[in-house]
Amino acid sequence: MATNSSTQRPPNSRIETTPGAFPASPAPGESPTIVSSQLSLSQAVHERKAEYTKSKRIKVKVGTWNVASLSGTEKDIGGWFVGGKGVSESLSGMSLGGKEDSEKGHHKVDVAVESVESQESRRSKKRSTIPENDTGSLLGGEEVGIYALGLQEIVDISSVTEALRPFSDPHPAKKWKQSISEALPFGYQLIAEQQLLGLYLVIYASPAIAPTISSVSTTSVGTGLGGYMGNKGAVTARIVLGETTRIVFVNCHLSAGAEKGSLERRNWDAAQVLSRTKFDPVYDGAGVMEEFGEGIGDEDFGFWFGDLNYRLEDIPGEDVRRLLMLHTRNEYGKSQPSKQKIEHELANPVSTTFRDNLEAANRASADDGSSSHTAVDSSAVQSIASTPTSISQEPPDPSADPTSLQTTLSSLLTHDQLHAQMRTRKAFHDGWREGKIEFLPTYKYDVGSVGMFDSSEKRRGPSWCDRILYRTRKDKLDYEERVQQEELSEKKDTEMKLRGVVEAATDEDVLFDYDPETDGVDDQFDGPAPDKEVVVTKAGFEDRIHLDYYTSHQRVISSDHKPLDAVLTLDYDAVDPDLKANIHQEVARELDKAENEGRPVVTIVVDQHRDSDITHSNTSASKYEGVDFGDVKYDHVKIRNVTIANTGRVPAIVGFVDRSTRNGQPGGVAPPWLSIRFDRPGIHQNANAGALQEYSLEPGDAVNVELTVHITDLGLVRRLSEGEENLEDVLVLRIQNGRDYFIPIRGDWLQSAFGRSIEKLVRIPEGGVRRLQQQRPEGSSLSSHTRHDVKENDAVKWSAPRELFRLTEAIESLVERSLAEWGMKGEEGKPPWEKAPGWPFAGWITPEKERGVLRERVREALDTNNAFTELFALESGSVIRLEAIAETLIEFLKSLQDGIVTEVLWAELEKGMLEHEKSKTTLTDEEERMWILDTISSAPAHSVSFTFITFMLSRVANEIVPVPQQLQRRGTATSFDDMEAVQKTKDDPLRMRRKEVDDTYALIFANAMIRIPSTLTGKARKASEARRKRVVDVFLRSLLNTKN
Repeated sequence: MATNSSTQRPPNSRIETTPGAFPASPAPGESPTIVSSQLSLSQAVHERKAEYTKSKRIKVKVGTWNVASLSGTEKDIGGWFVGGKGVSESLSGMSLGGKEDSEKGHHKVDVAVESVESQESRRSKKRSTIPENDTGSLLGGEEVGIYALGLQEIVDISSVTEALRPFSDPHPAKKWKQSISEALPFGYQLIAEQQLLGLYLVIYASPAIAPTISSVSTTSVGTGLGGYMGNKGAVTARIVLGETTRIVFVNCHLSAGAEKGSLERRNWDAAQVLSRTKFDPVYDGAGVMEEFGEGIGDEDFGFWFGDLNYRLEDIPGEDVRRLLMLHTRNEYGKSQPSKQKIEHELANPVSTTFRDNLEAANRASADDGSSSHTAVDSSAVQSIASTPTSISQEPPDPSADPTSLQTTLSSLLTHDQLHAQMRTRKAFHDGWREGKIEFLPTYKYDVGSVGMFDSSEKRRGPSWCDRILYRTRKDKLDYEERVQQEELSEKKDTEMKLRGVVEAATDEDVLFDYDPETDGVDDQFDGPAPDKEVVVTKAGFEDRIHLDYYTSHQRVISSDHKPLDAVLTLDYDAVDPDLKANIHQEVARELDKAENEGRPVVTIVVDQHRDSDITHSNTSASKYEGVDFGDVKYDHVKIRNVTIANTGRVPAIVGFVDRSTRNGQPGGVAPPWLSIRFDRPGIHQNANAGALQEYSLEPGDAVNVELTVHITDLGLVRRLSEGEENLEDVLVLRIQNGRDYFIPIRGDWLQSAFGRSIEKLVRIPEGGVRRLQQQRPEGSSLSSHTRHDVKENDAVKWSAPRELFRLTEAIESLVERSLAEWGMKGEEGKPPWEKAPGWPFAGWITPEKERGVLRERVREALDTNNAFTELFALESGSVIRLEAIAETLIEFLKSLQDGIVTEVLWAELEKGMLEHEKSKTTLTDEEERMWILDTISSAPAHSVSFTFITFMLSRVANEIVPVPQQLQRRGTATSFDDMEAVQKTKDDPLRMRRKEVDDTYALIFANAMIRIPSTLTGKARKASEARRKRVVDVFLRSLLNTKN
């Protein structure tokens, strides 16, 4: 189980879906790279880092505590971690009094501190167990710049329910965060926190330090059940201090148990945390970001702490308990329960192994006089029991006293699993170090006891389970270099042996023998680093760190673990933001000057032409620096020009490149509604049409670029009218080996009746759609008025679109006038209605260019509610006017979003027609017309619109090809004379011409009015199109009662 504050890449398996678990890494041979558009600038600024950094010194306090999910432990957290309380001088190896100690970061202890007997007797879950009158003997409060605390088991992870929980419950952590924040001085800020079930990591910083911390990233890795559940694992955080120093904090809880398999599992847990931890890339705020996220090992300073669970091996736990209680019993009075327990156990006969261990330690001490192993005999036991502890006396050197606690601890530490794994390079061997351990094992105690080790039936052996390790970047690099040298030496030894040198170790060219079983056992792993050695950070700065102290808080008794903390002094170079900004500006100016002298430079002149149709009402319009197309209408061409002049000293190659787009927007050099044309051919004439087109300019040369807006796509028209899109974008002009120029473009969309639905058109109030656009709320911005659109829940204003009223009415009137005026102005030849059966809806005689201008005027009159008579010149004949309006009608019908007869209505009509065909039911023309009108009556606006158009078509057809008077009646022929007249008319040329007109009109308007599914193909589509034509044809059919 793992959680992470960031996501790196799409996972390939279920395990990878948990952030921090098996993260993506660079491919072999590929290293994390720095990517930036201003990399050279950042490098130049970095070279002057000494000018904008200042030396800083802070104290970093790291603490760890396994709270065993016990209630009341949160009441102690502020006292020991922030206040530095609860330290036992006699059991910690620390001298807590005197000036010398004060200079090390300790404070003088109050001699009136509550006794151990009193402290244990009053222990309660409802109050702190910290000794009363303990004013704090260690560094804390405002003296610490960064507090980093790791807690384990804030929930009961032994519970199967908790161990298998797929997520972390944040509520238990709240009380801990509250307790810590209340204990901290005013102004300390929470920098980072991360929880994984029972693991909780929290970091606070002082008011002066918090603002200088950046690139905070947290993550967690579960290594528990199944190798990924969160009952075991680690929570980690990475911060960057002062923009220079990267620090990682790892709070872990590794696998428990004293068996060999448990030891191997602990090592595996640690390896998993190392390999699966991944942080966000570091961003320095100056345009430089790492391509890959960092892991543990990429930092400048690392702190690994928590319940590592490493035990003492090769020594019975009961012997360790007995040996240590010889020291802890001195903390108690004679009548105290814990004292009695200890004395009772010590009164039992010692085991053979215990006696053997004492004799072995005694011999080792006598042989080498070393204090690294403890020599203890029976007299030493008596001496330990009787030696008093006094803070006021000057203590002897503990390492010279075989009966001292420090000598005992040193002998036990030779059995410590963690140190053994570090020596044999199985875990924490790559540069990790630990301060000198001079305190009692932190586990396992009776809850409520200062020095009584586990007295339960299990009698668990004491161990230093809780640890704080740290490592510098230099430590890790030194280790890697040492390993590399060993590998080279081993390789050289092997080569020499292969050449016949039997005793390679005696050859003067051999550096040393390499034995993987024993090499590294003498490596320094647990001693402090040389005092404030220089650490060159990843960013190239020189930092120093020093361990001030490392101890446990023995007198915190609310858990079976003792809390542990360490304070380190960190000297680092921090960036001064103001100084860096000044240097950044200076470097930028210098680089800009140098680059300008040798790179191409162009000047862009934008056409500032202002059309009379530009309706900008805000003052920013006149100050707009981009290309302004002004008012943009449907199917209206607008052109602007941009001049690009080479004003530099070298040739320039220019061209537009793909612009950045938002989600869902089409990419490319320009938006779909804009076309770009240069006034000369490009330099890559044979290149792919989709390739970048470039143009060469010599110094002093210029090129003109024509930008054209022409919007005909009805989908775009609808989106513009409904405010889903606007006419704003930015073109990117790239100068090869130069800079990019960004050219804003914009236009103001004028609403149009074209491209809308019938349901919206009948709701447009009187005055036209353009008047509706102008009715925007007072004080609204210019861009907002294009979004003021009619809604389908607005009140219905018309029974059918008013545009249809006006167009059909004008067509009927102009048809009559056209027929009457033909020949009056000297027109020669046949009239157009005799040449083209679809006229005036096809077969136009007016030139296309002239019709295009007139159609645009007709559309404008529809949208602005102006009279058609104002559009045409006085000399324009009725035929010209009629053709422009008739063609606009067809265009309008085709632009309707859902048509006159929608796909839904058409489905009902076609279904009925198929049923009639299947049942061979024959309807008269009148019956069929009534059935069609009844079917589409469910959509009143569509039904009325359909009636208007078919009625208009009948009128126009009757004007162009009139039906004889005697045949203009409905019904059947009832007399012989009528029947004879009908029979003669069947072959009459006038009737045949009328039928041709009806068929052509029906085909044109069926296609324009009726929407059939676009998915139909082949024969099915042809059949559907034939039925569609019949729906219109039945309304246009001659009034003669004859069958076609």
